[in-house]
Amino acid sequence: MTSTLPANGNGLSSDKALVQQDLAELVPTVSAQISARLKSAGVSFLANDNIADYILPGELQALESEGSDRVRDLLRTLVIDIENDHNTEETAERVARMYLHEVFKGRYHQQPKVASFPNVKELDEIYTVGPITVRSACSHHLVPIMGNCWIGIKPGSRVIGLSKFTRVADWVFSRPHIQEEAVMILADEIERLCQPQGLGIIVKAQHYCMKWRGVREPQTSMVNSVVRGDFRHDPSLKLEFFELVRQQEALLST
Repeated sequence: MTSTLPANGNGLSSDKALVQQDLAELVPTVSAQISARLKSAGVSFLANDNIADYILPGELQALESEGSDRVRDLLRTLVIDIENDHNTEETAERVARMYLHEVFKGRYHQQPKVASFPNVKELDEIYTVGPITVRSACSHHLVPIMGNCWIGIKPGSRVIGLSKFTRVADWVFSRPHIQEEAVMILADEIERLCQPQGLGIIVKAQHYCMKWRGVREPQTSMVNSVVRGDFRHDPSLKLEFFELVRQQEALLST
């Protein structure tokens, strides 16, 4: 009678490894758990959405580990010898950490705390803040978008500190974006925080999906704006906002 048992211990070790692999595949990854949580709640998790409210304590660290594994897979697919190349042996960890805590932090981290205060003096003259440096990434190719942002305010019932505009702009832009949507999201956040009578935002940025690849036009930039409230309904206020931005730019060039 022929035995079906392996001839040596190597077979047992191999079978055990396969069982462990199968068990590991049955346990959902942390990204799958977060995705399922978002779907169950009916919450959007597009590239430029913030999902911080649905990430549990410890899951960001687990996402970083999972992300590192995926980046290693990508590097191997690109035929890079990460086991023997001293330049790339820790690249996967660096990339995962960079995306989660730096360039895409606006997706995974809560909005910076922004305290607002009553507009006790009932200020109603407009002011602008800028240029604020904004850094993002094109959601089509994940290459940089770099530029400047100006925010114009006609105060309403509440005001926030000037530095808070910079913090909120950085938080909004630190996600994969197209510039047209980023400006709208920033406007929504500013309106929510200080309820201005009028709001204007201008963003001027260079897109490396055009500078570095594709058409490779090094001087091309994109400019867009959004105006709301009194800035939208009063042409003179809108013109004043654009003139103040022009003066700020001129001041920087002198």
